[in-house]
Amino acid sequence: MRAIAELASRDPRRVVGLISGTSGDGIDAAVVEVAGAGAGARVRLLAGATLPFPPEDRAALFQLFDPAASGVDRLCRFNFRLGELFAEAALAALREARMPPEAADLIGSAGQTVWHIPAPAGATLQIGEPAVIAERTGLPVVADFRVADVAAGGHGAPLVTYFDYVVFRDPRRSRAVQNIGGIGNVAYLPARAPHGCALGDVVAFDTGPGNVLIDGVVEALTGGRQTFDRDGTMASRGRVDAAWLDALLEDPYLRAAPPKTTGREVYGKPFAARLVEEARARGLGPDDVVATVSALTADSIVRAYRDFLLPLGGLDEVIVSGGGAANPFLLRRIADGLGVPVRRADDLGVNSKLKEAMAFALMASDAIAGLATNVPRATGAAGPRVLGKFVPSPRMV
Repeated sequence: MRAIAELASRDPRRVVGLISGTSGDGIDAAVVEVAGAGAGARVRLLAGATLPFPPEDRAALFQLFDPAASGVDRLCRFNFRLGELFAEAALAALREARMPPEAADLIGSAGQTVWHIPAPAGATLQIGEPAVIAERTGLPVVADFRVADVAAGGHGAPLVTYFDYVVFRDPRRSRAVQNIGGIGNVAYLPARAPHGCALGDVVAFDTGPGNVLIDGVVEALTGGRQTFDRDGTMASRGRVDAAWLDALLEDPYLRAAPPKTTGREVYGKPFAARLVEEARARGLGPDDVVATVSALTADSIVRAYRDFLLPLGGLDEVIVSGGGAANPFLLRRIADGLGVPVRRADDLGVNSKLKEAMAFALMASDAIAGLATNVPRATGAAGPRVLGKFVPSPRMV
């Protein structure tokens, strides 16, 4: 298509990245300028916005996470509703950048994962209709990034590994780039002179629960008055039940070797409800429950590094992004467990909150350039694949 060729010839490209993560609390939108492509791309954040879900929409979304409560009619309707919300988030971010929509080139939308079945079964579903986003914004959209990797036998995650490789690899420092969103995922970037590691050197996988269980128990324990542990306050006040934590760390997923991926299908509300019941049987107070569940997130990350990363080489520092980067309890416990510096992505000039939205902007830009953006060693796919489906804008007619 001539329109795609014309888009591919633009350099730099201004791209809006969109994502709603496992936590399901809202949509992050980032307007970025992408100069170049591939390993040498330079990504600069121009502006960003977060659109929290209205309570009724969040409730409708969480219904879709429950196979017993969701239905094909609800799924169909909310797919379009979510497309409207994603379009609103994109336009809000463009307003923050003081850019009219026509000044942007492209949107990259990760959508909202409602169900994910890892390999070898291999199926995944993201909603947030990209045709609606294109229609409301007047911009072409690249969306549905996971499916090509899953079709090639991969886990379809983690996908942000590509961004981590482009932005954070270093010739002298071996880094673990840890995202703590709803689910935790890591990209290990070993030091390689003179330009940093090659893409084939990168190891990445989902470490296990991130904020999803912490949020779930906080919401249950507070009767919905709180939906997350702001600044790790409850965890910092509480006492970790060491015996219970040891039992929780025996979870089969945490012991499985990569490549691997997980999600709300495993660590969703039923898992959180089970934790609350177990805590009550142990006589734990709310702060102690949150402290122990938060320690589960931190210690599962530490153990994943010890089991699967440190045997591969050294580790000089950990770089954390996602909502968990704002939780001092998690950062302290990870640093104490590993004995290396733990830094926020912001310390390296990358917005911790918007990093994943920036990643999908980069992946959309490179998809237009015809470049593969999966990391087969991380996902287990049969080989490199160009990720994403292209939806033209109304202006291309």
